[in-house]
Amino acid sequence: MKAMILDAPGEPLRLAEVPRPSAGAGQIVLEVRACGVCRTDLHVIDGDLTQPRLPLVLGHEIVGIVVEKGPGVERFSLGQRVGVPWLGSTCGHCPYCARGAENLCDAAEFTGYTLDGGYADFALADQRYCFALPDAYSDAEAAPLLCAGLIGYRSLVATGDAQRLGIYGFGAAAHIIAQVARWQGREVFAFTKPGDVDGQDFARQLGCAWAGGADQAPPQPMDAAILFAPVGDLVPQALAHTAKGGTVVCAGIHMSPIPEFPYALLWGERHLRSIANLTRRDGDEFFAIAPKAGVQTEVATFPLAAANEALQQLRAGQLRGAAVLITDAGSSNQRQGATPGREKPTATASPPPAAFPLS
Repeated sequence: MKAMILDAPGEPLRLAEVPRPSAGAGQIVLEVRACGVCRTDLHVIDGDLTQPRLPLVLGHEIVGIVVEKGPGVERFSLGQRVGVPWLGSTCGHCPYCARGAENLCDAAEFTGYTLDGGYADFALADQRYCFALPDAYSDAEAAPLLCAGLIGYRSLVATGDAQRLGIYGFGAAAHIIAQVARWQGREVFAFTKPGDVDGQDFARQLGCAWAGGADQAPPQPMDAAILFAPVGDLVPQALAHTAKGGTVVCAGIHMSPIPEFPYALLWGERHLRSIANLTRRDGDEFFAIAPKAGVQTEVATFPLAAANEALQQLRAGQLRGAAVLITDAGSSNQRQGATPGREKPTATASPPPAAFPLS
């Protein structure tokens, strides 16, 4: 099978032929149709996340069809469409797992980081950590829901009943969760890179009450804010625009250093917290809500061999919504009549660059 391989941080992914995985007890093998390209993948490539299994197949927003079942697999049938998220397994018995916080398990394994992921024709997964996907979404549309959607949803829940919600960094997760927040009746303020007029227009099209640069103040104090942008400088800025008793949620798996800030920004019982990984309960809740909320994902599709180009565009902020890799199987499925939805093909395969830029 074909796969895009990361050999070492800072290097471009290479296209290679590798053995197809086989299913062991409790495992399924998926023929991958689509795999989302997530900012976490950039953090792995850049070495911000320091313990990947190398060589590695990236990708943790996997949509595929079950083609092999190991002993004991009962949740899914051959031919069923399944989604594979970032959380690949947990120990199930540590204090975190015992209290329902499996996202904090110290022995957890992660898809596309410590386990091979979905930048490939086939992927192996533990059936217990996979999800059946709503029929309302095509393969490409469903892929971003598996991380951008799930982490976004967990972040939104962490804001409680905040009525005025700020979202910093209007990318894949933000454009999904803004729709859920609007469906819940919240007022959403979107913060983009300064000068990103197209991103601000996109936010307003999705129902945001206000959109501006991250260097601007919202029209009113916020009850809560979610930071999807991995920029530590935004933390004190968000606190400064959040009302007393409000919450600022840092949703990324990695963030640049947070600068020193005066205690007055935190005082007033403001809360500053992070989001780490996801739980299976998050997935069950979110996949039930997304179709009801009318969530649509805006995706730009790339062939599997163009993964480096998709990552380049993500790094450069050139994407509106999310990037998704489409395998040969996924392309064939589209040709057979799958509804493309809001999918925008944007690239063909091109040779990898001589070196993957780190800034």
